[in-house]
Amino acid sequence: MALSINKNVIPEFSLKRLFLLLFLQFSAKVRMTNAVCESYNKSWVTFEQCRLKAVNRNKTIINIIATIHHPAKKIHLKLEVLKKANGYKPWLFSQVIDACAFMKRSNNPVMKMVHGFYKDFSTINHTCPYVGLQEVKDFYVRPEQMPVPLPTGDYALFLTWLFSDKPQFMTNVYFTFEEDLLKQ
Repeated sequence: MALSINKNVIPEFSLKRLFLLLFLQFSAKVRMTNAVCESYNKSWVTFEQCRLKAVNRNKTIINIIATIHHPAKKIHLKLEVLKKANGYKPWLFSQVIDACAFMKRSNNPVMKMVHGFYKDFSTINHTCPYVGLQEVKDFYVRPEQMPVPLPTGDYALFLTWLFSDKPQFMTNVYFTFEEDLLKQ
């Protein structure tokens, strides 16, 4: 008894994935609501700019311009995603990542996702050491970049940058994720 395979049928997994991509592309919104940058040691890092700019009703861009005054060779990044629920509470993950090792080989899936968001808008795309002007210019998140759909709500991405295991500066970005099936 031979099995017959209908090659015209799309596998169920592909249909679910296609639906998810179309759903996120057309009915979800990601909007940054605030950006806070603070240097803990101004002799190492200073910020010239850290601000959001509303381009239109649904798109907000962020510009961050920082100067690293001394070569930074041992950089770690504390990455936290928080969700607002009576204040911002730890939600998805909190992780410390060796940024120099990651830039040599992209071996951390969480950092790979975050780096994928900003790499086209940034000068932070080479291996250590980092020194001089570093910027993220005209950055915005497209909903189709989100690998996992989030529940509707307010979120924060806290990034604390450690040079030689000492916190040097932080960049916190607050955003709203909204999924709306009724608008479709």
